[in-house]
Amino acid sequence: MTDGVGNPSVDVRPVVSDEFVHWVELESDRLLATVGIGPFSYDDQDWRLRAAVVFAAGDPAVGFVSVELADGEAHIAQLSVLPELGRQGIGRSLLDEAIRWALGQGLTGVTLTTFRDVPWNAPFYRRAGFFEVVDPATGLAAIREDEVEKGLDAMGPRLAMRLAI
Repeated sequence: MTDGVGNPSVDVRPVVSDEFVHWVELESDRLLATVGIGPFSYDDQDWRLRAAVVFAAGDPAVGFVSVELADGEAHIAQLSVLPELGRQGIGRSLLDEAIRWALGQGLTGVTLTTFRDVPWNAPFYRRAGFFEVVDPATGLAAIREDEVEKGLDAMGPRLAMRLAI
């Protein structure tokens, strides 16, 4: 089954909390390692605790998107798809669901932070309509500061992005 434009269709749904234990393989670390980024040293529970909502693609999950709130807007904290299923529209389906959720909450924008030069990071989000934020609001600035403290910027140039909805 395809989505009408040749991509395999996959159901996107809210997650149930006991699924998280199976998601280590969905983290993007393996894929980022292929372009020399990593290893990461962070508490992998952090995003789960801060999430306002998490959506999964497929059952069992082959990808997920975790959405937090920052500056009164939705913030994509993590979007991951199994590397072997990349470039099939799954990430875009997850992103679209996060945007629909934000609209349903009456929010006016979606933000995220990402690696500037990794093809499936900033260029992917640019194609979805996101633009670089050069002067981030307080919450987004704090997220960027935390990333710098954790050493993410030392692994490659990062930026904050926003989509007005």
